[in-house]
Amino acid sequence: MRPARAGAHPGCVTSNGATGDAPPQRHGATPAPPKAGGAVPGELELLLTEASVGATEAVGGFAGGVYLPSGTTDGLLRLAVMAGLPTRLFRPWWRVHENRPFPVAEAHRSGRAVHLPDAEDAMRRFPQLMVSLPFPFSALYVPIVVGPRRFGVLGVLRSPTPGRPVARGDRQRMQRAADRLGAALDALMDSGTAIVWDAEPVPVQLPSLTAPPVRIGHFDWDLDTGAVTGDEAFCRILGHTPADFPGTAEALAARLAPEDAAGLRAVARQTAAAGRTAARRIRLRGADGRAHLVELSGGPPRRAGAPDGPSVLHGSLVDLGPGPFVTEAGDRLPRAVLSLDRLGRVTHLNHTAEILIGRGRPELTGRVLWEVLPWLADAAYEDHLRAALMSPAPVSFTARNDDGAWLEVGLYSGHDGVTVTLLPAEHPVGGRRARLPGAPAPGGPFASLAGPSTGLYRPVALAIALTEAVTARQVSAVVTDELLPAFGGRQLAIYLLHERHLFLAWETGFPQGFLDRFDGVGLDARLPGVETLTTGRPLFFESMEQLATAYPGIPLDAHVGARAFLPLIASGRPVGSCILGFDQPRTFGAEERTVLVALAGLIAQALERARRYDTESALARGLQDALLPHRLPVLGQVETVGRYLPGTQGMDVGGDWYDVVETGDRIALVIGDVQGHGVAAAATMGQLRSALRAFALSGPDPREVMGGTNRLLIDLDPGQFASCVYLLLDPLTGSAQAVRAGHPQPLLRHPDGRTEVLDLAGGVVLGVDPAASYPVTELTLEPGAVLALYTDGLVERAGTDIDSGVERLRASLADRGGEPLAETANRLIREARQAEDRPDDIALLLATRWE
Repeated sequence: MRPARAGAHPGCVTSNGATGDAPPQRHGATPAPPKAGGAVPGELELLLTEASVGATEAVGGFAGGVYLPSGTTDGLLRLAVMAGLPTRLFRPWWRVHENRPFPVAEAHRSGRAVHLPDAEDAMRRFPQLMVSLPFPFSALYVPIVVGPRRFGVLGVLRSPTPGRPVARGDRQRMQRAADRLGAALDALMDSGTAIVWDAEPVPVQLPSLTAPPVRIGHFDWDLDTGAVTGDEAFCRILGHTPADFPGTAEALAARLAPEDAAGLRAVARQTAAAGRTAARRIRLRGADGRAHLVELSGGPPRRAGAPDGPSVLHGSLVDLGPGPFVTEAGDRLPRAVLSLDRLGRVTHLNHTAEILIGRGRPELTGRVLWEVLPWLADAAYEDHLRAALMSPAPVSFTARNDDGAWLEVGLYSGHDGVTVTLLPAEHPVGGRRARLPGAPAPGGPFASLAGPSTGLYRPVALAIALTEAVTARQVSAVVTDELLPAFGGRQLAIYLLHERHLFLAWETGFPQGFLDRFDGVGLDARLPGVETLTTGRPLFFESMEQLATAYPGIPLDAHVGARAFLPLIASGRPVGSCILGFDQPRTFGAEERTVLVALAGLIAQALERARRYDTESALARGLQDALLPHRLPVLGQVETVGRYLPGTQGMDVGGDWYDVVETGDRIALVIGDVQGHGVAAAATMGQLRSALRAFALSGPDPREVMGGTNRLLIDLDPGQFASCVYLLLDPLTGSAQAVRAGHPQPLLRHPDGRTEVLDLAGGVVLGVDPAASYPVTELTLEPGAVLALYTDGLVERAGTDIDSGVERLRASLADRGGEPLAETANRLIREARQAEDRPDDIALLLATRWE
């Protein structure tokens, strides 16, 4: 046997020795995934990625991400990074406007963290979120704020903690993560980088928590002397410290099963006898049962001081963990099994899955599930994939593949991924059948509904309809049309709170006059409709007998069915209560109760919005009525007529206005349009009208009048815009000077009936540029001619070009004939009034001159 070289002690060499090992990896920095095409990610993306991964790990989450403001759309937040979930499945949540009732928006808007410990709390506070993601999960959202700068929101999703609030330690860890990210973004912004996001979110894979680390050790084996020299990792795998490993082949064999030790010796002799560089592998089992892979090869030594010669082998010892055994066990199963990571990519599939799909592992591994199985990209099945990623509860459903065959699909999730099972379905029932965690069981309230995602259809339909309801009566009608059919209800009553009393706002299905006795009851009354609001808890009674037992002496109608009393609470504020009645006794499952509570929150928010609408609408109508001219001045040689028509959507009031101002021997004709609707637009309109009148009376130059009004609007309300046309007319000569600020061109009907669109030189809209100039255009209003000033609501229609609307108005004005000016104005407005969908309001000012 050949002795070891001098200085090469048989045994283990530590990582500080001259082993040729790579330096230890630096901890604490999580690299971002490379972009498509191998481009290096920028500093902003790296910061967001590191923060998302770090925060998710800090609080034990399964997903995390960062929302940043859009650089192109005001008030819009965009998902910049998503760690732990496939971005494609969550496309509807890539964009959130900051005024929407979602936790991300509230955290950004308020500057305060939002912590949701479980689905029940989330449903109570953010029902629209839970209607769209009806899965049990917990969420933590923290705004990223540094001084006056609001950068966005850092969020983490994790398993729920029912009945327990988010722990103080987790809140603090999230806040520290947001503070660190905020400081980094603040410095990045100071260096000139805009902290905005308008691209698709960057997907990021989270580090594994459950898989044991793969350990690799290297060694040299002298077959003549039996000396084994290995590095530190080699010793650790064998259960030794670098100091106590004997450095012999016997010590290596002692850590293996006898049959594996014999196999290792045989492979070693075959490798040495080959007489050339060759690699041989053998899988061995260690004394603790863990799998080891040994690779042996000949050739020059790997490290200084190692023995050399034909009988010296170089080896690698790899601790494989349970991997090979899992693979073998999966290949023996009769059903197809695929393993996915948290981004939906296939990490492994068994032999049965290869046969079922018709492609091998090398082709499928690393691809996302819906690319491997494109029929799963159906929107009906995406809900189930989201459910598996958001909740640990198993998900199963029956689906049809591209060949028309039915398969039973099972999804089993964990922190590090999802296991998918596929089994041919012998007797598929009723097309697509599916069951989501938390969805009603077959025969439940949604059983009669057909189509995909049946458990979500009615809640989503109700949510969408409620967003379009404006008044309390419209909200109640939507609930009657959507909520009652969904649950098989026959009766509905809605009470609204006013000055500590509940007043009946809507009823259907109850005997006439039966509910009158409950109208106006105080909050001290012992009635279920009162107590559900004062306690904030829903009350469910499976029969009228159960209700009578709980509330002795309560008046009952002739129905014998169940009752549900739901509190209507919007953002923590009591709004009223809702009563659902059923013709027959029935039970309320946990899933139904959860859905009803969420829908009650939606109803409450819609009613609260309707109440604010009624108040603001009355105020806006009063403002506009006071601010628009009640009558126009009567002039000797010039006749003017003005008309206003509110839009059919929203507040029914806006910022359109017209005016006629006498300025000595001349008159000013004005038409304008303030951006937006409601009280703010009406108030701005009033300020502009008053300011423009003041400028017109103090200085006759139209250029100065428009410039002064522009600067005043910028001072009054930065960010508010308005368009305007100002025309100064001499009644005696008909000469006029006109200026235009981003407004539609007026029309002029000549005495002979020829009607044209004027070409007034113009400047930008008011409120944008304090240095803007507004050139003056000279024109003449002949006797008998008609000038038409109007706002864009008169010529804009959905689906048609505005030029078509202008041409339609021109032709209508040309057909005036000899009718009075007031009748011409009425006719033009009457034609516009016939449009059912008229989102914008309309202002019209006509003027004609006589000799």
